[in-house]
Amino acid sequence: MSTEALLDRALEHGYEHHRGGLTFAEDHPGDFWSIETIDAHKSFGSLAVLNGLNLGVPEGMVTVILGPSGTGKSVLVKHVIGLLFPDRGDVLVHGGSVPSMRMDELLELRRRFGILFQDGALFGSMSVFDNVAFPLRQHTQLREAEIGEIVMRHLADVGLAGAERRLPSELSGGMRKRAGFARALVLDPEIVLFDEPDSGLDPVRTSLLCELIQRVHEETGGTFVAITHDIASARQIGEYLAVLWRGRIVESGPAEALFASENPFVRQFLARGTVGPLGME
Repeated sequence: MSTEALLDRALEHGYEHHRGGLTFAEDHPGDFWSIETIDAHKSFGSLAVLNGLNLGVPEGMVTVILGPSGTGKSVLVKHVIGLLFPDRGDVLVHGGSVPSMRMDELLELRRRFGILFQDGALFGSMSVFDNVAFPLRQHTQLREAEIGEIVMRHLADVGLAGAERRLPSELSGGMRKRAGFARALVLDPEIVLFDEPDSGLDPVRTSLLCELIQRVHEETGGTFVAITHDIASARQIGEYLAVLWRGRIVESGPAEALFASENPFVRQFLARGTVGPLGME
């Protein structure tokens, strides 16, 4: 989606544009963002990880959340799915406050997510087929024949047809990522989260995985959110970018606008520059 189209869509939903990104107007219907964090703070002892985080993830797009290592990206993911809760502030998924949910509501919320973890997080003693089938067996009443049909379709979608009986230890890193991606998709989630999808992959396999993410999103729709510090991946798949530093969003907006940003930190980070506010500390 172009910058102009995204801004037009945001304005239709009552949002306002400024150089730091998109913010909601005083009277907004709240259906533009899939995920929102509102002044979210989280500390572990004396270490402040989220420091007044305000973030919006647009509905139906591929959003990439970028930032240096140790800046709060993985902690943010855990807040979105209700594994952690902010010390103050709020986290909303489709308008519902995650910290206010009961446990049964949290479990239902998590079923609406598909998650691709850094290493695929496959069960080592299970075949690829059984790994991908696991969510269907846990959360549905489908017969095995139906489960088999769904699993094989998703394995074919990620290029793993014929690998269903292999164990994770018999797969390359890229194949494990693709198997994890198939498992993330089997419940037809509304939101798919990718936690460092490029971790452990060489540049070619990273590009191929990004190409797969793009193709699947075009075919299935939904909201895709990738957490990474890889600039090449952000360029390849990101429609909307948010740059996170020291527990806050420095700037967010359409990808082409972020790559043309005049913000010193954003410009340095996206250009992989050595001169700027980000150092080795």
